[in-house]
Amino acid sequence: MDNTFILRTERLTLRKMNKNDVHHLMEIFSDPEAMTYYPSTKDESETIKWIDWTLQNYVSYGSGLWIVEEKETGEFLGQCGIVLQKVDGTVEMEIGYLFARRAWGKGYATEAAQACKKYGLEELGLKRIISLIDPENAPSIKVAERIGMKREKHIHKWGKDIVVYSVSL
Repeated sequence: MDNTFILRTERLTLRKMNKNDVHHLMEIFSDPEAMTYYPSTKDESETIKWIDWTLQNYVSYGSGLWIVEEKETGEFLGQCGIVLQKVDGTVEMEIGYLFARRAWGKGYATEAAQACKKYGLEELGLKRIISLIDPENAPSIKVAERIGMKREKHIHKWGKDIVVYSVSL
């Protein structure tokens, strides 16, 4: 087993992202439907920058987005993890998740996000974790609510309205 794993759940392994994950991430980043709530799709060079940003987050903050794989088969499903965000001038830690369309509707995002919430609160010692979600993104809102997050407020970020969901110890 790869020693870069961070978390394991009943069905999933979350592991550190690496440079070889470009083709996996491109499955999501090149899919306009999967990227509906992002500013745009990403090409390969933008995906490499995303990986570099993630690797720097591991070094700087001890967390970041992790690759989510099916535990038994190692099949790539998406990414989920804890990243730093600025909200109204305050640094917050966010659970973010984005999955390949073929993995939607199977509970993977909820399972991964729940594991990240537990990891953030118990292992990283966070007192509060947020998720920043487009108000039209009903599936992501459901994931946040399923892991115990509550709608807190609306903010303007990334050039649009965003809803802040949060959970605190």
